[in-house]
Amino acid sequence: MNNEKGNGIKKRKPGALNIALIAAVAMLAGTVIFAGIRLMTRGSEGSSGNSGNSGNSGIEETVSGEAETGDETADSPGQEAGTEKEDNSGQVVDTEKADILGQEAETEKADTPEQGAEPEKADATGQDTGAEKQDALISGNSDAAQVKTEKDTAETNKLAEEIMDSMTLHEKVCQLFMVYPSAITGAKKVTVAGDATRSALEKYPVGGFLYNATNMENAQQLKKMLTGVQEMTFVPLFLACDEEGGRVARLMENIGTTRIDAMYTYKDEGTEKAYENAFTIASDMNSVGMNLDFAPVADVWSNPDNKVIGDRAYSDDFEQAALLVGAAVGGFHDGGVACTLKHFPGHGDTTEDTHVGSAYAYKSIEELRDEEFLPFKAGIDAGADAVMIAHIILEDVSDEPALFSKQIVTGILRGELGFDGVVITDALEMGAIAENYTSGEAVLKCLDAGVDVLLCPEDFYEAVSAIEVALLNGELTEERIDESVRRILRMKIDMGLINGEKS
Repeated sequence: MNNEKGNGIKKRKPGALNIALIAAVAMLAGTVIFAGIRLMTRGSEGSSGNSGNSGNSGIEETVSGEAETGDETADSPGQEAGTEKEDNSGQVVDTEKADILGQEAETEKADTPEQGAEPEKADATGQDTGAEKQDALISGNSDAAQVKTEKDTAETNKLAEEIMDSMTLHEKVCQLFMVYPSAITGAKKVTVAGDATRSALEKYPVGGFLYNATNMENAQQLKKMLTGVQEMTFVPLFLACDEEGGRVARLMENIGTTRIDAMYTYKDEGTEKAYENAFTIASDMNSVGMNLDFAPVADVWSNPDNKVIGDRAYSDDFEQAALLVGAAVGGFHDGGVACTLKHFPGHGDTTEDTHVGSAYAYKSIEELRDEEFLPFKAGIDAGADAVMIAHIILEDVSDEPALFSKQIVTGILRGELGFDGVVITDALEMGAIAENYTSGEAVLKCLDAGVDVLLCPEDFYEAVSAIEVALLNGELTEERIDESVRRILRMKIDMGLINGEKS
C-alpha cells in the first residue's frame, strides 16, 4: 500500500548476546537460515542514511506544554524537563543498511504523493486496478482486503519469525509499546531526533511513537525529525498521530495540511467522498513521514447526548457508517498509511468521557452484533490494519473496561469478527484507566485479554518492569509476548516498513 522503498533493517552494534543468539540458531538449525534475505525499511521520502538534521537549532525546547492522550488533549504526567541536541555532523549514527547477519541491503528512492493528490488507481503491486477494483475499494467490499490477505503468506510469516528470533526478550517487550517521544527521552517537548532519542531507543526500543502538537512546528521540521528517528532503530517504528479531520486533526491544525471537516459532515456524500477524504489525509501524513493513522472512527453517533464521539463518527446510522468506514480504509491504504478502526466495541452510545473517568455501554451483546459492530466488521473486511480497543465498560459482559476482557478482545473481535491483525489499546494514561489501575496492572490485564500494542501508559517504565517481572515469575510466558510481537512484525512487513528480498 505504500509508494516507496526505504532503508534496511539496521545492523546492530556488536553485542555478545546477539552474537551468541545467532550462533546458537545456526548450530541448532544446521544451516544459515537467514541467507539470501535482505531487509529494508521505509525511510521518510526514501532517505538513505542522512537524517536531514543539519540546519536546525537542534534543541528540544523545555516547556510545560500539553501532551495529547489517544484522541483528545490532556496533561502528560510524570515527564521531566530536558533538552536534546543533534550530532554536530548532522548525521544519524549507525545507519548502515544490512540484514540480520550484517549483509548489505539495497536502498531505492521513490517519489511520495503530494499533499492532497488525486487517488491513483493501483493495487499494492503498482498495477492498474481498473474500474472494478476501484469500485471495490470505495464500496468497502471485502475483495478490497484480498491484496493484503495474499501478502500474508508463509514468506511473510517466515520473515517475521527470523526477525523475532534475533530479538532479545527485553526488545520484544519494548516492541509492544507505542509512546510519546517525551516518555523515553525525558524532554517535555521533542521536536528533533537527536542524541537523547537515540540513547533512549537503545535502552528501550519501543515499537512506535505517537506524535501530538508538542512535536509539530512545521512540515519541514516534522519530516526531518521522523526521517531521523526511523534511522535509529533495528526494527522500524510505527510513526502515528490522531488525524481524523474536524476537531481531531494534529497535522491540519499544527503544520497546515489539507483541511477536512469532521466526518459526520460528509455522511450523505457517499462512499466516494469517504474514500477521497481518507486518501487526502493519508497522503498528507505520508508526505511528512507518518505511516500510521489512528483513524477511521468506526463508532456510530447513536446517542445524541454523546459528545466525546459526536461528529467524529461517519454517521448516526449503522449501515451507512459501515459503508463509509469500509470505503475510508481503502483511501487510507491508497494514500500510503496504515489505519486503525476505533473504538471497539463501539463508543457512540455512551455519555461519559473515558479521558476523565469510566464510561458505560448498556446494550446487550446481541444488540451490539446487530448495530455497533457493523462498521468494525466492514472495516475489517476492507483490510484495516489495526483495531483500537476502548476503555468503556460493557455492563452485559464485565465490570472492567473492554480492553481487559478476553471475551471481547479474543472471543468477539478475533473469534466472531475474524480480526487477526494488531489490537491496540486506547491511551492507557486516560482517566478511565489511570484513575483506577496502576500502569503495571493495566498492561498485564491487556495482555491477558489478547491485546498486542500498549499505547501511552501513565508510567512507561513501571509498565515495562511489570511485564518483565511477570515473565520472570511465570505469570506471563514468552510465547504470549511472541504472539503479539509476531502480529506487530507482520503488520510492519505488510506496510512495507520491512521488506525481504531473495538474492
